[in-house]
Amino acid sequence: MLLKADLPRRLVSEALGTLLLVTAVVGSGIMAGDLAKEQAAVALLANTLATGGALVALIHTFGPVSGAHFNPVVTLADVVAGDLPSWEGVIYAAAQCAGAILGAILADTLFELPPIVWSTTVRTGTGQWLSEFVATFGLLGVIASCSRRTPKITPWAVAAWIVGAYWFTASTSFANPAVTLARAFTDTFAGIRPMDVPGFALAQFLGALVAIPFFQWLVPNVSSKASV
Repeated sequence: MLLKADLPRRLVSEALGTLLLVTAVVGSGIMAGDLAKEQAAVALLANTLATGGALVALIHTFGPVSGAHFNPVVTLADVVAGDLPSWEGVIYAAAQCAGAILGAILADTLFELPPIVWSTTVRTGTGQWLSEFVATFGLLGVIASCSRRTPKITPWAVAAWIVGAYWFTASTSFANPAVTLARAFTDTFAGIRPMDVPGFALAQFLGALVAIPFFQWLVPNVSSKASV
């Protein structure tokens, strides 16, 4: 997708969009945990619905400006496809990570918690790493297919995948290295121990590296003559 906004506006779009996404993820997790008490399934459902709703709104809002990546692996896919120069991809990812961390801090502050408390929530193991691989692989597949064939439904499809993956993966589907990093900064329902972040991020990047060439083959870009 060709983006008409200048680079500074695109970077602000990516940073702000990712900030608001993480605020929604972490903030709804805090609210859900407070209201649901010991009912983990109810808390997860509330967290899921808030995240899905926020995703739809944020992709519609920031998509026309920056593409609404909010995720370094989505940016990586655009770089590989030639839609974004590699140097811009690096600063996109930096903006996303910065926005994500600020989003976690903001969410804690909204609920009058200490702005930064390292998470103690254990998220590790083969099942969780494989879950992150699958969640990220599927996310990039949804984005690739919908953006090339039915772009108008992409925000809804992305949100639907994340909502579903919250429940069918053991990791509750982070599928985003920037969001994973940010969630280490909050010791709340949505948190992840800092020492568990590298395993999740590695699984996410591996999922992306498999998904990118696979979906380029499976759903080629119709803008090229070879794909007609």
